[in-house]
Amino acid sequence: MADWIPDVLGDEFEQLTLELEADDEGPVVATLVRALPVPQGWWGRMLGRTRPLDDVDVLYVHGWSDYFFQKRLARFWTARGARFFALDLRKYGRSLRDGQTPGYITDLAAYDEDIAAALDAMGRGADGAASGRRLVLLGHSTGGLTLSLWASRHPDAADALILNSPWLEFQWASARPILAPVAELQARWAPREVAPQVDLGFYTRAQQEVADPDDPVEVDLRWRPAQTMAVHAGWFHAILAGHNRVAAGLGIRAPVCVLLSAKSATPSRWSEELTRADSVLVVDDIARAALKLGASVTVERIDGALHDVFLSRREAREDAYQRLDRWVSGWNAAR
Repeated sequence: MADWIPDVLGDEFEQLTLELEADDEGPVVATLVRALPVPQGWWGRMLGRTRPLDDVDVLYVHGWSDYFFQKRLARFWTARGARFFALDLRKYGRSLRDGQTPGYITDLAAYDEDIAAALDAMGRGADGAASGRRLVLLGHSTGGLTLSLWASRHPDAADALILNSPWLEFQWASARPILAPVAELQARWAPREVAPQVDLGFYTRAQQEVADPDDPVEVDLRWRPAQTMAVHAGWFHAILAGHNRVAAGLGIRAPVCVLLSAKSATPSRWSEELTRADSVLVVDDIARAALKLGASVTVERIDGALHDVFLSRREAREDAYQRLDRWVSGWNAAR
């Protein structure tokens, strides 16, 4: 295995390249980023003090056309004693190599290899179970869908699942049963056919409009372009297949927390409303779909939040962190 090296985020962040099985485009890797809690001082150790999440590992997975860059989110966990890890999946962000189709995959279950490699590098074994430490899965958008499906296929591996605006349902939910068989045929015969670009860049603009100089975020537009990456037929079919499985019920045994904006807005033209709403998903449909994840699901609706609730304007962002803290504190106390 390669060595941990300094990450592009600087500060306390390091990265590790995970070698995966090659595909028809050549060698494939994933990249694991980590931030570890600052060791307690001698006084705290002498008094036997522990931080509330000293026995917790967090694994974060990003969304579509995205990568990990949220320093504050990592520090939320490490300040409480947890070890934080973030996975740039194959063909995304740090893991994208020359000649590869960005984000392309034809089955979300293929990410099992990426996740297994990450868990193994975290010292948990490939299935995540070879550790006495608790495992929290944290996913945004498509990453939330990917981790939900993984948790369903690996019962009892995770102790909690936290989802930030997870893409659990197609934007036109009623059309999914009609589109799914068409998408399957298209994926079979022309998997790399590209759909027309419908992203006008308004979601990126909304984030820029609400940017907070007191809580700065730096984004590499090579890895998170202003407009989303090209959508291929094979990838689109994989997403719809994932939505179908969620609709059938996943039976996740771990408690689930879903963080969502209070409302959606259609990004057909620019307006101030786009800075206070989710312009990517239909959040009411996501809230309903979330109830299919398992028996214990908490849905938190955050007024004024964007699609990534932790990149929203100050008031909504602070609300999101407070709700996350409240849920995690309750989960931790209940053990």
